Amino acid sequence: MSGLPWIAALSALFLWWFSTGIILLIVRRADRLGGFAHMRALILMVPVLVIGVFGIALSVGMRDIAGAYLGFLSALAIWGWVELAFLTGIIAGPQKAPCPPGLSGIPRFARAWETIAWHEMALTAGLLLIVVLSDGAANQVALWTYLTLFVARISAKLNLFFGVPYITTEFVPRRLSHLLSYFRRGPVTAAFPIGITVLTFATACFLWQLALAPTDAEAVGWALLSAIAGLAMIEHWLMLVPLAEAKLWRWMLPAPLTNSATEERPGQ
Repeated sequence: MSGLPWIAALSALFLWWFSTGIILLIVRRADRLGGFAHMRALILMVPVLVIGVFGIALSVGMRDIAGAYLGFLSALAIWGWVELAFLTGIIAGPQKAPCPPGLSGIPRFARAWETIAWHEMALTAGLLLIVVLSDGAANQVALWTYLTLFVARISAKLNLFFGVPYITTEFVPRRLSHLLSYFRRGPVTAAFPIGITVLTFATACFLWQLALAPTDAEAVGWALLSAIAGLAMIEHWLMLVPLAEAKLWRWMLPAPLTNSATEERPGQ
């Protein structure tokens, strides 16, 4: 097999790092500017969302290497815009207050859901849109890319809610500082082995398909998916070890504004 899958995997790593850094940069600058900066940033990025939708519509009929990359990039564009909408606080949830002390069980879960309800609905709407666009299509890279990110994000949020030993809170935006009170630092729960098993299985399946790929185009597609699923799996394992993954982006971002709210410790 040619070196194209390796190039694709490295491309996925770079795109994940770069797109995450750009989103964090936009949000932090909006935090510093205040006023309508968050809404303005989201509106200015609407073309990225539109390009993502049209890119998927175009890629699903393409069987070549360009189609694999286009589907992957287009899915990232839609995902990135929704994440930006969340991190700017524009599309988050109706509940914007910290979790009351002592709240637990179903009431705590229901209140936590209210903090991110609109975001989850937006992500689900994006998934349904891609399902419709990809129905019966030859190229499913966009669908599998978005679905992998979707499942990984749900698992990560559940683990942060139920409890993990290490939580990176450095990049939580000022508008979402109340979310810290819904995080729990502690021993892992059943949510972790379930999530890591699903992601490990997905990564293994993608790698298996990569090994069996009959064409370079299919190999590139499976390599992109293997890389993104592997990254999601690694990010989950980082909840168990004290590694400062924030260093990957800290150097490229302006210093955060001092805000005591963002310095709250996650719930115990």
